[in-house]
Amino acid sequence: MKIALIGYGKMGKEIEKIALDRGHEIVSIIDVNNQEDFESAAFKGADVAIEFTNPTVAYHNYMKAFAAGVKLVSGSTGWLAEHGDEVKKLCTEGGKTLFWSSNFSLGVTIFSAVNKYLAKIMNQFPAYDVTMSETHHIHKLDAPSGTAITLAESILENIDRKDKWVEGTFLAPDGSVSGTTECAANELPISSIREGEVPGIHCIRYDSEADSISIIHDAKNRKGFALGAVLAAEYTALHEGMLGMEDLFPFLK
Repeated sequence: MKIALIGYGKMGKEIEKIALDRGHEIVSIIDVNNQEDFESAAFKGADVAIEFTNPTVAYHNYMKAFAAGVKLVSGSTGWLAEHGDEVKKLCTEGGKTLFWSSNFSLGVTIFSAVNKYLAKIMNQFPAYDVTMSETHHIHKLDAPSGTAITLAESILENIDRKDKWVEGTFLAPDGSVSGTTECAANELPISSIREGEVPGIHCIRYDSEADSISIIHDAKNRKGFALGAVLAAEYTALHEGMLGMEDLFPFLK
């Protein structure tokens, strides 16, 4: 398979290693300094492009890839609120293809299934209140993380007493703390921590007067994310439309 990379930071380099190990060819690498390569024959000849950048440029990268007629896999977050409906329509009605996930880690995929199942159980036990926290490296621009929001939305879909997530506390890289976890009974607070080079920790906690139940996913490195992205690219090369982890892993449904 011919793969193009959009974004060549730590994730892009890890994806490159795994793609090559799995026998694929990297035909184009686009970063901030060679944006004109979106129009190159090499990029247009890719079977699929894998995009990991940041919220400020992701949408524009999508439009350039779509214009070049290249299918896209992306893990960038922070663009959905403003451009989500437009991108989805392009994929469902406009003939474009995007496989998007807030997190491609195989471990997070399993964690997501456990989260959904646990929420269905806890819907029966109103004595337990649910909160969430996420920790990431200091370079991450958005908070809460896209993964935390996706996990929260799954909880909201399955617990009747909760219908909205809100930002909780935020621990900044300089150690300052803002926000609060105080919220209405129908709200689910998500607290964020930015420290060091943490790849990603997500914790969901159900707390009652009697006890508490927590589930945690703690990423050790970027390998799990990169492998998931390459598996998604292999799937995307053979499919079309708006795709996600539920398509690749039906046990999520």
